[in-house]
Formats: sequence, structure tokens, C-alpha cells
Amino acid sequence: METVRSKGMKDMTEGPLFSKILLFALPLVATGLLNRFFNIADTIMVGRWGGATPEACEIALAAVGSCGALSFLIVNFFFGLSAGAGVLVAHAMGAKKYDVVGRVVHTALFVALVAGVFSTIIGVFSTRTLLQWTGVSPAVMEEAVPYMRAVFFGMTGVLVYNYAAACLRSAGDSARPLAFLTISGVLNVALNFVSVVLLQLGAMGVGISTAISNWASAAMILFYMKRQEGPLHLFFSQIRPDKEQLKGILKIGLPSGIQGVLFSFSNVIVQAGVNSFPVSIVAGNTAAGNLGDIIYTVQNAMYHAALTFVGQHVGAKKHRRMVKCFWLCVAIVVVLGVICGVAIYLFGRPLLALFVPDNAAAIEAGMERITVLALTYFMCGMQEVGSGTLRALGKSTTAMVIGFFGVVVIRMIWIYTVFKAYHEPFVIYLTYPVSWFFLVVAFYIFCLIEMRRFKKRLEAEGVPIE
Repeated sequence: METVRSKGMKDMTEGPLFSKILLFALPLVATGLLNRFFNIADTIMVGRWGGATPEACEIALAAVGSCGALSFLIVNFFFGLSAGAGVLVAHAMGAKKYDVVGRVVHTALFVALVAGVFSTIIGVFSTRTLLQWTGVSPAVMEEAVPYMRAVFFGMTGVLVYNYAAACLRSAGDSARPLAFLTISGVLNVALNFVSVVLLQLGAMGVGISTAISNWASAAMILFYMKRQEGPLHLFFSQIRPDKEQLKGILKIGLPSGIQGVLFSFSNVIVQAGVNSFPVSIVAGNTAAGNLGDIIYTVQNAMYHAALTFVGQHVGAKKHRRMVKCFWLCVAIVVVLGVICGVAIYLFGRPLLALFVPDNAAAIEAGMERITVLALTYFMCGMQEVGSGTLRALGKSTTAMVIGFFGVVVIRMIWIYTVFKAYHEPFVIYLTYPVSWFFLVVAFYIFCLIEMRRFKKRLEAEGVPIE
């Protein structure tokens, strides 16, 4: 068993929980916010200077927004696999098996490289067909295709960064990924200024800038891990699959990846419904979606907190502290969701005007989405904590099945019945809170069941309950 610890590694199974969760989550919240703000800066640039006329700018903005659901559909499966690596690292950390941490890291990076190359090939050569499947309007297609192709060229960088960051976070280090994202985000904004404002490349300029900054973040995190000592040290010659760790990553990560695809698939269906409305509504939906993503990224920090803290306590076989971790994460995510949701609602119009200036129709369309989603987004955060907890408990398949019914079955039923009968943007936006409510109830029932089963297993093994 390796005893040398890498810089930034933290044992979450001892000491006060609330302060540790907050100190762990705050860099994740900052990471998510910075990421969204950088993306918002991209959107503002393309919305204001993405074309020679206001109409051309609107088309460029709509092109970027129309591609969002598709890109997530393709990459979320591979992103989900990183959850498998994160859980394995957390379990090994809790059990003090630091040698296992190193094997997981190198296996995870191998998976990221293979998945990234595969995503790029599929994405680049199938871009137009995939966009047609999602119902992208012919009016924005010629802007959307080069944008998506540029994004796909940076996909390997995205996956390498996210897999490495998942390993660092599960080992207790949530600060370094924030630093790397900050640098790459500043680079992204600078490149967008050059490509969109100066060179007038429109949506394609945003895609090129995004790809370059993604590769930069991947290079930085790999260089950092290369300089580490202990289990987080990176040996490029050892980036290959360890049979046992690969099996564990796939066992936990595959259901997680499928669940991510299901979420994205449902979003593609919703986006297709939005694409059936005029371009101004699509543009307003894109702008409001960026604001809603701010709330999501803040709450998603608690998904990673639940995954790490519950996972480490599973490895350490500490039931009571594990349960406390779960409920603390729930309380924090609800407070964050309510505060962010109310703030976005109160300042919605001036914020939307940053994206679509002098476009009253788009602003009104954006406020309609904000009214429905911002005030109910706390439920999305609650289901994120439930999903992360089940995954940390090793029940990734259970989380996937729940996700299938919540985001595919319920949303498709709603869209093909209620939305079909009442073809209004407000109605399609209601799809989200309806499905979130189901997910919260289902996830929490199964979390309580699995935590009780974990306790019984410890009792059967004669492990003291603490």
C-alpha cells in the first residue's frame, strides 16, 4: 500500500463535515460559475457581433443554441464514465488504498483518450445529419455545421480534462481544476474576441476558440499531475487499462453514461420542440438557457460533493457520517437553488438584454422560460444529490433506470400529449419541473433503502457503526 500522498489529497472521513463539504464545494461552485460566465461571454459576443446585421447576429446565436443539446447527447455518455473513475478513487481514498488510486487514474485517462478520438471522428463526419435529426432550422444550418465541427475537434481535450478533474476531486482536491479552468476560460474569451469581433467568423469562431481552450485545460491538468508525487503522479508510459479498474469504471460509469445520454436525448426532444417556434423564440430560449445553466452548475457542485464524501465514507465503512453527508448536501443544494433561482428571476430582463439587445420578442420568450424553470430549479439540484449518492453507493444501474423513467418516459409522454395539444413554449418548459419532481421522489426512496442496506452489511461484518 502506498503511503506517499499527493499534494491536494484530503481524507474526508475525519473531522467536521459541514465545513469540509463547504470548503470542497466552493471551488466547484466557482468552477461552474466561471465556466458558465465564460460561455455567456461567448454567447454575448456572438449575439452582438456574430454577423454584419442584427438578423445575422440572431441567426448565429440561434445556431449556437440549437447545437447545445446535440453536443451534450454525444459526449455525455463518455462524461458519465468519469463518474466511475471518481467513485473508485473515492472508495480507495476512504479505505486508504492509495496504490489503487494510481491505477484508476491511468486507466481513466486511457478511457478519456479513446473516447475523445471516437467522439471527434463520429461528430465531424456526421455533423449535418445529426443536426438535421434534432430539427435545426435550415435558416441556421449553415452557421451551425462549422460551429459543431470545430467543437468536436476539441472533444478529446474536454474528456481528458474532465476525467483527470474527476480523479482529483474524488481525492479531495477541488481547487486545482478551478485554477486550470480559469486560465483556459480567460484564453477562450480572448480568442473569441479575436475570432468573432475582429475576424467576424460568427458561430464558427466560437467553436474554434472553444476547442483551443479545451485543449489548453487538458494540457495544464496533465502537466500538474505529471509533477505530483504519490498516487496522483502521472506516468505517460502507464496510460493503459488496468483490467480490474477498467471493469470497475465500466460497471459504475456505463450506467452513468447511459443516464447522461438519456438526459441529453430528452433535451434534444425538448430542443426540437423549441426549434418548431420562430427564430426569436429559439434565440430567447438560448439566452435564458445560459442563465438557467448558471443555477445548474452551482447545484452540480453538490453532485460532486455527494459523490466524493459519500464515496469516501463507503470506502471507510462509516455509516452514520455517510448519512450525515447526504443530508448536509441536500440542505446546501436546496438553499443554493432557491437563492440562485430567485436572483435570476428578479434580474432576468436586464440579463437577457445582454444576449439579445433591442430584441423585445426574444427577451419575452426568455422570461417565459425563466419564470418556469428558475423558481423550480432547486428540485434539479436535489435529484443531482440523489443521483450522486446512489452512484457513490455503487448503485449506478439503479440511478440509470430511475433517470430513464424520469427524463425519457415522463418527458416524452408530456411532449407528445400535453405539448401536442397546447403548442406553446410555456407548456414545453413545464416538462422539466414535472420530471424533476418524479426524480427527487424516486432517488430519495432508493437512497434511503441503499443506506439502510449498507448499514446491515456492516453489522453483518461486525464493523462498528460510526
